[in-house]
Amino acid sequence: MTKPVSDQESARWGALIEEMVMFRRDLHRHPELSWKETETAQRIRDGLDRLGIAWQACAETGTVARLAPHAAGRHIALRGDIDALPIHEESGRDWSSGHSGCMHACGHDGHTAALMSAAGWLKHHEDALPGPVTLLFQPAEEGGHGARRMIEDGALDGVEAVFGWHNWPAIPFGQAVCPDGAVMAGNGTFRITVNGAGGHASQPEKARDPVLAAAAITLALQQVVARRLAPQHAAVLSVTSIDARSYDTVIRDDAVIGGSIRITEAKDREQINTLIDEIAASTARAYGVEAHTEIFPRYDATVNHAGPAGEMRTALAAELGTGWREESLPTPIMASEDFSYYLQQVPGAFALIGSNDGEMQHGVPCHSPRYDFNDRLIPVVTRLFARLAGAPLPNDAAPAAD
Repeated sequence: MTKPVSDQESARWGALIEEMVMFRRDLHRHPELSWKETETAQRIRDGLDRLGIAWQACAETGTVARLAPHAAGRHIALRGDIDALPIHEESGRDWSSGHSGCMHACGHDGHTAALMSAAGWLKHHEDALPGPVTLLFQPAEEGGHGARRMIEDGALDGVEAVFGWHNWPAIPFGQAVCPDGAVMAGNGTFRITVNGAGGHASQPEKARDPVLAAAAITLALQQVVARRLAPQHAAVLSVTSIDARSYDTVIRDDAVIGGSIRITEAKDREQINTLIDEIAASTARAYGVEAHTEIFPRYDATVNHAGPAGEMRTALAAELGTGWREESLPTPIMASEDFSYYLQQVPGAFALIGSNDGEMQHGVPCHSPRYDFNDRLIPVVTRLFARLAGAPLPNDAAPAAD
């Protein structure tokens, strides 16, 4: 049971949050892609040094820090991801990316700042923590399997429960979702290379047109979810690109189809992957060409454990108040997260917390060049993490005791 703290401590809290908003914006100005987060890692480690928190490098650019390591209670872990995306920023913010073609378009700068803020608050109240707390500053969430590497390097050693979150612009500020079971889908990508024989556009009969075949394969793939999976199974198969650029009068030799799948049940992955290969090959034969399919599995579904998910919901309700639960958003959402790796190893829970407070950028979807993280989430998540860790709370999160 968390307790409120004194007015003096509340002043300390205000200074901490102000500092962490500035820290977040500094990270936003200096984004780095997956496995290249060297400056980001240094900023995190320097911040931990200033707080007097011991840390160790993990998975190269990742960082693990532990508080109250000898406390007798349950050992929990809190996670923040640190990498950016290869997107050219168009937000117009004063703190916009200074690295052309790279931006924090998913809010990982905010996730990192919220975890650093929690680190500062928990360190100050380390003696009051009932159990050890591990802080996971994780690289390479955006397709780089950073969580898997963190686990391989021992990030979860001794951890009994793990908690994480993601800001979500589709949810109003002050609301969240944290279901039992799947909260986010699993995913994968595919590439189909269609090999034909090029020629002159005026003599298509002397060519074997890969562009026409690629178009037919694209249409045929739409039947996988519509007609080959049970309607009770949520899945998405999206063709996202066809690369067959050529001159106006030239039929080229090949075309490349790219796409993505999303699944909520692990057993559907193999069936969908098999169907992509079979449909591409058989459709190609019908058009007199050949198709070679490559499948790239990414992440499994992010599946919450009931006990920790209940704890997270209790903390969310205490933090956000009545009406905190977003009822209209179907879960699992079809986006994916490598937090799934942690939940396959230890019990835990992952929440989606609303960021849309009506300001223009705060309702822009993640991965948009116009996106920006809502800094109002930093104190919210800091208090949420404090509740989960059993630390005292600042007075703006709970009424002072009589």
